[in-house]
Amino acid sequence: MSASIGEHSETANKSLFFKRWLANPLQMGSIIPSSATFSRMIAERAVRGPDEVVVELGAGTGVITRALLAAGVPAEKLVVIEIVPDMAAHLRGALPGVQVICGDGFELPKVLEQAKAGRVGDVICGIPLVMLPFQAQQKIVSAMLAASPVRGFLHLSYCITSPLPSAKLGLTGRRQAWTIKNFPPGGVWRYAPINPAKAG
Repeated sequence: MSASIGEHSETANKSLFFKRWLANPLQMGSIIPSSATFSRMIAERAVRGPDEVVVELGAGTGVITRALLAAGVPAEKLVVIEIVPDMAAHLRGALPGVQVICGDGFELPKVLEQAKAGRVGDVICGIPLVMLPFQAQQKIVSAMLAASPVRGFLHLSYCITSPLPSAKLGLTGRRQAWTIKNFPPGGVWRYAPINPAKAG
C-alpha cells in the first residue's frame, strides 16, 4: 500500500513538473525532476550554521528540499522561494514546516527580509542560469551574494563546463560533484565572490 502511494506521489510530481516546463521552459533546466542521487549529492554539500537557514531557489516539486530534510536540515531552517503560484501551493502542502514563499529570486534580499527569514547559510539555485542573458545572470548572482556574501551559492547544472562566466561575474567557480545517475547527467557547482569583503 505504501509503495503504491509513493508511486502515485512520484507520478503526480513528474506530471506537475512537466506542466510547469511546458508553461515556461526557460525557468526549468529539465523536463523531469532531479533524481534521488543528484538531490542527495546537492543536499550533502549545503552548509549552514546553527542559527542560519538554507535558501532554495526554484524548488520545483521539492525533490531537493526533501533531500535537504533527509540530510538533517530542520524544516524550520529551510526557506523555499518558488515563483510559480501553483508550484508554491503544492510545496506548502507537501512540505509541512518548511517556509515556502511565492516570490522572485531576482528580488531575493527583499523577499527574505519581508519573510523575516533570518540569517542565511547556503543558497541553492536550481534555476537554469546558463540559459539567461548575461545581464540577468548578473542580477540574480548579485541577489544571491547579497543574501550569502561570503559563502556564495550552490548551483545544480547539466553543463559539463561551468554554466556561468565566473570571472566576468566576479566569482570563483568549482564543480564539487558530478553524477551520471540523473537524466540528464548533472553536477553541483560552488560559486563564491572573488573578493568576499566587497560582496553585497
